[in-house]
Amino acid sequence: VQLQASGGGLVQAGGSLRLSCAASGITFGRYGMGWYRQAPGLERELVAGISTGGTTYYANLVKGRFTISRDNAKRMVYLQMNSLKPEDTAVYYCAADLYKTWTGSDTGYGMDFWGKGTQVTVSS
Repeated sequence: VQLQASGGGLVQAGGSLRLSCAASGITFGRYGMGWYRQAPGLERELVAGISTGGTTYYANLVKGRFTISRDNAKRMVYLQMNSLKPEDTAVYYCAADLYKTWTGSDTGYGMDFWGKGTQVTVSS
């Protein structure tokens, strides 16, 4: 199983980035896909999740600025991040969990698979 996240980088506040996660080795359509992030010294937190049926959940801090989507045919999940803020700076991780639907925030404990993460840095 491999979850390969990409698209991170350095961007100025107010800018945009699009993260991508390519999944292999799993029956992608059966997995809820989430984006999590972890900033130095802080606990890992859920950014957004999308269920197998396309139901989405967003952390309050990113609601209205970030959009999660998935393309089952391409085995991809995306995170479009707009109006980025310095506090969005973190390592962003893609994760998968069988048939998961998010109904609230979590730290990702128990997710089945994780990618290696991609760094997002937002300068002020």
